[in-house]
Amino acid sequence: MDIIRLERAEGPLFEAVYDWNYRWWGKRDGISPQEVRCTLIHSVNRGDRLPQTFVAVEAGQALGMYQLSMIDDLYSRPDLYPWLIDVYVDEPFRGRGVCAALLQTVPQNARAAGLKELYLYTAHVGLYERFGWTFVEEVDTFRDESPRERLYRLSLSV
Repeated sequence: MDIIRLERAEGPLFEAVYDWNYRWWGKRDGISPQEVRCTLIHSVNRGDRLPQTFVAVEAGQALGMYQLSMIDDLYSRPDLYPWLIDVYVDEPFRGRGVCAALLQTVPQNARAAGLKELYLYTAHVGLYERFGWTFVEEVDTFRDESPRERLYRLSLSV
């Protein structure tokens, strides 16, 4: 399995990432397919510019993803940035170490982008701590399905 940076807004890897994001948060939040596609097109950047999208790939097939982003939709904490967002493993590949492989590349990729720290929020307990993330506090998400989640910080200082 390889973790690669998505650098083209076309092709099967891009389409897999688009499909996951539309099914996962686009439909939930009432965002049109066109808006999700536009967001992802502008999340494919070279150099150290954010956002950046990373994909776990095996035999040419996308297994999972994450993004590094300056902004996020955690409206209750606009003071925090940059973010690790959209950590996702496609269902058929869960339980095979894909998430661990993805998360192990976050510090290196974030440092390469010039970042000193990252934040994320999640309902998961115990996952991110295994990869060096520190729990900060419970935060309001204002989402019916998950009104409170856990805020984490990853220090990237050397």
